[in-house]
Amino acid sequence: MNIAIAGLGIIGGSFAKAIKKYTDHYIYGINRSPQPLEDAVACGAIDEIGTADSLSRADILILGTFPEAAVKFVRDNAEKIPKNCIVIDSSGIKSEICPQMIELSEKYGFPFVGCHPMAGKEQNGFSASEADLFRNASCIIIPCTGDERSVKTISDLALKIGFGRVVYSTPEEHDRMIAFTSQLPHVIACSYVLSPVCKNHNGFSAGSYRDVSRVAHINEKLWAELFIENKDSLIEEIELLTQHINMIKNAVQNGDRAELEAILAQSRRVKEELGE
Repeated sequence: MNIAIAGLGIIGGSFAKAIKKYTDHYIYGINRSPQPLEDAVACGAIDEIGTADSLSRADILILGTFPEAAVKFVRDNAEKIPKNCIVIDSSGIKSEICPQMIELSEKYGFPFVGCHPMAGKEQNGFSASEADLFRNASCIIIPCTGDERSVKTISDLALKIGFGRVVYSTPEEHDRMIAFTSQLPHVIACSYVLSPVCKNHNGFSAGSYRDVSRVAHINEKLWAELFIENKDSLIEEIELLTQHINMIKNAVQNGDRAELEAILAQSRRVKEELGE
């Protein structure tokens, strides 16, 4: 297949490298700034530097941009996308963009399949992309306007380039779960490192500090967009977290050892029951 990738950051770049490593598909990259394109050609991650006009040859279009930018790219170039081209995004929110993408796909006749690769790391940009970034990760698929053939094409491609499994979902379920599994940990990490004692952690920190603070190395523009576009689910999770922190705080403040042990034991049992 001919696969166009618009946006060669860490996710778009990793899609390109993985597809080149594990398949024989032809890839052309589209990006606002030229350097990632030049780097991608130099390392063999893409076969060709493309433009919006190149979309006429695409069997699949992968959007590796921020959510709002993904919608804008499709809106600006919808007339150039063939009706048999499967368009997928890779963003971390779905309820906000899937309706817009569905509207565009129905208007212009191409199938849209929402996707979210559950993989990443603290670094950003094409230089941080890896061919095996998706190794054994989950690929969440929201079928949207994709027919059975389109959904199977994307699912098969995901498994071929290293994803461990495909999980099917709806925009609402996706955003509710991602608020807990992805966005809330970033809220925790960013809040944690704002402590004035953080700058003095060297010599006093080990695994616990690293585990909690790791994702505070954040792309603030991307995550601010993700937080706000999923605000209802995220605020619900923040409020629940605040309640649970206050339970522990009150037990400590009151010197109530029995209550504190009960809370901590309940947390331990949750992890044990999950087999983690």
